[in-house]
Amino acid sequence: MSENITNKSAIELNKSFMSGEFTAEEITKAFLERATRLNKDLNAFISLCPELALQKAKLLDQRLARGDDHKNFGKLAGVPIGVKDLINMIGTETTAGSNILKGHKSVYNATIVNKVINAGAIPLGKLNLDEFAMGSSNETSAFGPCKNPWDLSRVPGGSSGGSSAAVSAELVPLAFGTDTGGSIRQPAAYCGITGMKPTYGKVSRYGIIAFASSLDQAGPMTKDVKDNALLLEVMSGYDAKDSTSINTPTENYLDYIKDNFEKTGSLKGLKVGISDDLSADKLDQKMRSALDNAIKTYLDLGAEIVKVKLPHIKASLACYYIIAPAEASSNLSRYDGVRFGHRAETQDLESLYKESRTQFGKEVQRRIMLGTYVLSSGYYDAYYKKAQEVRRLIFNDFSKAFKECDLILSLTTPSTAFKFGAKSDPLEMYLSDVLTVPVNLAGLPSMSLNGGYDKEGMPIGLQLVGKALGEKVLYNTAYALEQSLIKELKKPSLASFA
Repeated sequence: MSENITNKSAIELNKSFMSGEFTAEEITKAFLERATRLNKDLNAFISLCPELALQKAKLLDQRLARGDDHKNFGKLAGVPIGVKDLINMIGTETTAGSNILKGHKSVYNATIVNKVINAGAIPLGKLNLDEFAMGSSNETSAFGPCKNPWDLSRVPGGSSGGSSAAVSAELVPLAFGTDTGGSIRQPAAYCGITGMKPTYGKVSRYGIIAFASSLDQAGPMTKDVKDNALLLEVMSGYDAKDSTSINTPTENYLDYIKDNFEKTGSLKGLKVGISDDLSADKLDQKMRSALDNAIKTYLDLGAEIVKVKLPHIKASLACYYIIAPAEASSNLSRYDGVRFGHRAETQDLESLYKESRTQFGKEVQRRIMLGTYVLSSGYYDAYYKKAQEVRRLIFNDFSKAFKECDLILSLTTPSTAFKFGAKSDPLEMYLSDVLTVPVNLAGLPSMSLNGGYDKEGMPIGLQLVGKALGEKVLYNTAYALEQSLIKELKKPSLASFA
């Protein structure tokens, strides 16, 4: 019976619970058993919270048993969810994948955690990530690397590697990710799932440990497009506790899909942009074929393909690796051993600061030093100010492109998931995000979905970039592509797992 539960989508699980086919406790136990068994190989979860999860499940079952009106149950009632471990949740440790926060207990819930709990979701535990979300492979986690369920010798992507691996291996049907330069979309591509980075400000950042505040955005990671649309609907909305939150009405993306592609079976009138600027050199033939196949599919569905130019995109990576470390150096200055987190035993204040901060990993230290340098006297104008000016040019490029098209299609990553240790050079690692970083700099919505497989059977991600607050168009277009590819899509083989 367990497998009959864990292979269901979130929407199906909610229906199964509400109909009485399965109790919330049965659903929760099935996912907890699978997560416990497979996590020994995957290391997707840093920690599970079975007592908390079963308590919430039993409360839902009690409400349903006593005849509470079905209208009073949320859209995620009975559905387990995984929480990336830089998102605060009461009753759990929130470590951000770092030794400096090992043992730190959350004293409040992030806004998005409250939102999904109010909608009836059941948090199963905290998911692995690159330390403070700084990485593209999940190799910088202080709790060990998470592994890709498609091939345990390969990375799951980062920084939301635990989230992507857990959803792909069906340890949870839903997971939270965060995306600063591609940390939802890149791991989604590597693990063959769907990940959405919403418009900046669409989802509250309150209660999420900051990396780079002007770039960070939380989003949903799911097996398919409809589950993704449902979770974003629940997650999004104005939050007065977040000064960057956008005050816009919550949208029902599932209804939009139903009223558009599901009704017509066509994308007639839609203009899909393709840009040679948003591309990578020396693409694998299978990856090029996956992109060509997506273009053909959209043409067959009635969409028009238009060429657009993004001339300043080539400066995105350099721009990002000035702005993001600069903001990180400011945000991480609070981890000083005084107020919370690791505290070294020393005799004087200067030693306390130095010794406490040695708990940061090498990549985090590298970015703090880089960020401090570009903000320092004499270098601010030459680096940080100039990067902000280039950021505006990148935003303007997208604005001009969207006068000619409704969305832009590209690959999500320049390659499929690589082997552990394959990118020991930091600059080579940073290039993993070359196709995703521009979107964060512009604050636009973007999603990745599975578009096929390379010659070794590893998933290939396709990226859709939309106009600001254009998530509903992205979901409708992504759903159309997913339905066209559905017969070709597979699941990772878990035969080699314990």
